[in-house]
Amino acid sequence: MGILKQKNLNSRNSSKPPSSDPHRPRKTRRGKGERRKRKPGGQKGHPGSNLSLVENPSEVEEITIDRRTLPPGEYVQIGFEKRQVFDLKVSLHVKEYQSEILEDQNGAQWVAQFPEGVNNPTQYGDGIRAHSVYMSQFQLVPQLRVAQHFNDQLGTPLSKASVQNFNQAAYDRLRWFEEWAKRHLLISPLNHADETGVHVNGKRLWFHLLSNDKVALYQVDEKRGQEAMDRMGVLPQFKGVLCHDHWKPYYKYPCTHSLCNAHHLRELERAWEQDGQKWAKQMLNSKVHKTKKKKLSSKKIRYYQR
Repeated sequence: MGILKQKNLNSRNSSKPPSSDPHRPRKTRRGKGERRKRKPGGQKGHPGSNLSLVENPSEVEEITIDRRTLPPGEYVQIGFEKRQVFDLKVSLHVKEYQSEILEDQNGAQWVAQFPEGVNNPTQYGDGIRAHSVYMSQFQLVPQLRVAQHFNDQLGTPLSKASVQNFNQAAYDRLRWFEEWAKRHLLISPLNHADETGVHVNGKRLWFHLLSNDKVALYQVDEKRGQEAMDRMGVLPQFKGVLCHDHWKPYYKYPCTHSLCNAHHLRELERAWEQDGQKWAKQMLNSKVHKTKKKKLSSKKIRYYQR
């Protein structure tokens, strides 16, 4: 019976990472009836993102009335009704630097110095490099598709190797950020820690996260436990509050521990689905799961503590 229960555990009803689920169905905790009640589109209270007229449009086209289509009479122009169309106008911008060459009476030459970073007869500019890194690293678009986007949509010849080179250059220039992030997290009063499995070049590794509301530090490691967390260089010296999924290795660190409610919900599902504990189902169906405040009353807290 115990073996069967272990086989039925997944990331939805235990602290197992989502990456360990063999086939991860996308399910919601809301019931079908609740989903049907919600209308399509933005929900009530959701901040909109409507366009507003701008004072200085890029282009103005005046549309005049063909007076021949009007009834006979005297007409005076009193203004225009304005409508604006927001669109993208993408074009390749090539800037040429021409460095002056002077020669004296003896044939010696002096050449004006090019701006810093302009090292080759032809090269990509910062705008192209930044846009490529943004698509590859933030939007997670595969490198080959990033190159295709530049070629097909922007008229800019770019190879997959160039995208990789841009990523490497950005990584090299941002190495200082890792040390800065560690110092910031060390003095933070509250941090959140988590880990999940990832595959890198076909090999199973562990993706570790340590973050607060402003900084996120990531690390990929061959280990999942304390050894890998120590290598991040933060938790061994951290003295604030650490929120986590009550996994045992986190308790090795001498900080104040706070437990994640998202993982509590998974444990409650396990207690109900696997162990048949009715109180766990009652807690799942309680107001704390449905209210936007995500907070139980003091009376309810004492009830569940009992």
